[in-house]
Amino acid sequence: MPDVIANPDKGVFTPGRLPQISEPVMRLNPASDPRKMRRIIAEDPEWSLAIIPLLRELCLQHIVKNFENNPILNELLPSHKAKVLEKLSTKLPLKVTANLISDEGYWNRCCTERWGVCDVACYGDSWKRMFFERHLEKIIELFIPDVTDIKTVLDVVPLCKNYVKKLNISQLLPPVKEPQMNEDDNASDTASDLGHEGPSIDHFDFWTLLDKLTHLEELHLVYGVSGCGMNFEWNLFEFTYRDCQSLAKALKSCKTLKVFRITQSKVDDEKVRLLINSLLDHPFLTVLDLSHNLIGDRGARAIGKLINERKMKSITVYDNKIRAHGAQAIAYALTKNTTLTSLNLRLNQIGDEGGQAIAHALLKNATLTNIHMGSNELTEPTATVLSQVLVQNKTLRNINLSCNRLGLDGGKQIQEGMSYNRTVVEFDVRLTEIGQESEYSISQILQNNQEKARKKLITESGVKK
Repeated sequence: MPDVIANPDKGVFTPGRLPQISEPVMRLNPASDPRKMRRIIAEDPEWSLAIIPLLRELCLQHIVKNFENNPILNELLPSHKAKVLEKLSTKLPLKVTANLISDEGYWNRCCTERWGVCDVACYGDSWKRMFFERHLEKIIELFIPDVTDIKTVLDVVPLCKNYVKKLNISQLLPPVKEPQMNEDDNASDTASDLGHEGPSIDHFDFWTLLDKLTHLEELHLVYGVSGCGMNFEWNLFEFTYRDCQSLAKALKSCKTLKVFRITQSKVDDEKVRLLINSLLDHPFLTVLDLSHNLIGDRGARAIGKLINERKMKSITVYDNKIRAHGAQAIAYALTKNTTLTSLNLRLNQIGDEGGQAIAHALLKNATLTNIHMGSNELTEPTATVLSQVLVQNKTLRNINLSCNRLGLDGGKQIQEGMSYNRTVVEFDVRLTEIGQESEYSISQILQNNQEKARKKLITESGVKK
């Protein structure tokens, strides 16, 4: 038999084999000693002795690779479906994944890769809900009137409307401010100035969105710019009347809304009256938060009307400009209301006239459990009426009178009223100048009430079991 030449350039020329060797030139003779034969090693770096993957695995890999163009998921067996979901990219278009993938593990990966630290407990323990709520919030917060196309928002609505229950909008951008023209330019181009109409909207128009979110229950808005830094201007924090009109229509169209908060937005009497007028016949609204605004007595009267006509559970208007007449209007509403459980009037200027009105209302009200009147310029006359409330009212659980000048005599009045009370478990009298003796006695009574409330809760839970 002729010798076979192993050449590094041409390879080993044997029938049925490709020339793939990298050994030095040598002469092989089958008749020679087998111990002196050299092994021929293939040059292919991907060559392996591993077993060829199963056809099933190859099919699953193909599904993952082509998922964007040909999404196949629900037709798979549960075990195969789980493997596909584990390998799917989180960068897939939402139009593919939104209404197809319900697996929480996949949306968990989407959230953590996009935002890092995530508290899913704030979203009903649903990663999918968290993703779509935060995704829509970010689109709205970066929306610039007359610059951003409204389709960027509306195109997302069909994908997220079934999962969005709460929107927390921390900023709303105003239109881009056009550069001011010089006096010479104004003089030479008067006709152009007369034809200028300004921006079509002042901020994002919620009327185009809220009626389409059929599961929205909570809305929190701030009309301002966060993190503006050295670019601060007052017009960045302006809630215009045109904004208010648009928002009022939007609130009226959103029939599922239960909680509405608009804070730090310079809402004054005129604007709050317009907003509340749109909420008077709302079917489900129970919580209203108007904190850190400019609401005065006229606005407070509108709030009182809302308390009277709707089954509200919580009203928060702290840090506004409500005075005695506004407090009296709210007090009158409390005497008629049978659903409100929480009222926060902190950081207003209701004074003793308003404080006494609220206290007299609490003598008749039988549903309110939490009342906050801290920092309201209250003194001893209000404390005197509140001592009667503590004796007669059996529903109040939490009272806050901090940062008022009740004085020593006011403290004694509160202490005497608390000695007859068995239901109040939290009573904040810090910085009220009532004296250490009264403060200590009140704290002791509160401890007894808390212990009785705890035992009562244990007994009731045992009976239910």
